Amino acid sequence: MNFDFGETEKAVCEEIKGLFDADSRAALANLESGDIDDIREATMKCLMVLGQAGYLASGLDDGKNSVMITASQETLAAISPSLFLSVEVNARVFGRLIAVYGTHDQKQEILPPLKEGRIIGTVALSEEGMNIENDPLNTTGVSGDDGFRVSGSKGHVLNAPIADWIAVAGKAGDGIAFFLIKKNNKDMSVGERLITLGYNGTVISPITFENCPVPSTHVIGPFKGDEQLKALRSWEDQVLTAASLGHIQRSFNAALNYAKSHMSGGKPIIAYQEVSFKLAEMLTLLQTAQLIAYRAAWMAETGDREAAALAHCAKVFCTESAEEVASKALQILGGQGYLSGNAAEVTYRDAKYLQIAGTSSEISRMKIADGMLEIDD
Repeated sequence: MNFDFGETEKAVCEEIKGLFDADSRAALANLESGDIDDIREATMKCLMVLGQAGYLASGLDDGKNSVMITASQETLAAISPSLFLSVEVNARVFGRLIAVYGTHDQKQEILPPLKEGRIIGTVALSEEGMNIENDPLNTTGVSGDDGFRVSGSKGHVLNAPIADWIAVAGKAGDGIAFFLIKKNNKDMSVGERLITLGYNGTVISPITFENCPVPSTHVIGPFKGDEQLKALRSWEDQVLTAASLGHIQRSFNAALNYAKSHMSGGKPIIAYQEVSFKLAEMLTLLQTAQLIAYRAAWMAETGDREAAALAHCAKVFCTESAEEVASKALQILGGQGYLSGNAAEVTYRDAKYLQIAGTSSEISRMKIADGMLEIDD
């Protein structure tokens, strides 16, 4: 096993950092208080920059270079958590769906502008709740002479109000299909933006479909079984795991910088054992989270038979560590940490989403146990 960073990986991470100067980062911070139009405008500007750097095209077709992709994802997530989530749902979930399962014509229509950062896409997957494991799909596409008519609803769709394309998971006969629907379809209704605890720089809304027409040329599938749904969920989980690494970095750096500069009793508070011990615990969680996340990426890249189980391990450990590190950071920052807008406070609010989105911590633990039984077999 070897997932050490070489010069190529280091160069990619430095390039991602270099894409965003001080003014750009200040603008990204405003995402947290922006309205839908502001968020779309800022996201499109960043997508164009990332597209020119080749970030959006990485790993879409073959899933290779998973370790390098995770490294670049961690870097972007540490710069702007909300931007990262919007970008990754667009590229690594929606884009990969098209790249892996789409038809030749669908790839030709959608992938070039997506890789260049000229469009935003998303996937409408879950319905009443946020899981698909125990919540069957009720959205249905009925076949007709002119294609399909889609009816149903999706409860939590990230990027929905700003997306140019929405891939809607639903039933089609005895199989599962993804219906590619353009924005402004008159039979698709994007609901009001949901007011959320964290990730205020993203937009999440419900969507309803009422006999919404979708031509056959814009349908992926139908597929028998749920392999494609599982693949999408695994891609989401990888994104959320990488997001956690960025959050842990932000919280730790905020606490460390404050502990070095804030004085109490005539000396910086890092000189106090209780504060330094907290920082030591935070650094330990950061290093461990990075190790398990990169090991999971390496195993996925090499096709290891335990890759799926370890991916769930990484999702659980990294997302729960993000909350724990943010909590310790808030404690170190004291009153300053309790003020809205600082990195630790934002991360603390964001962290819970990472645990319930994708495969939740509870379901992940069940899958880890199931995976151990399969390994024993």
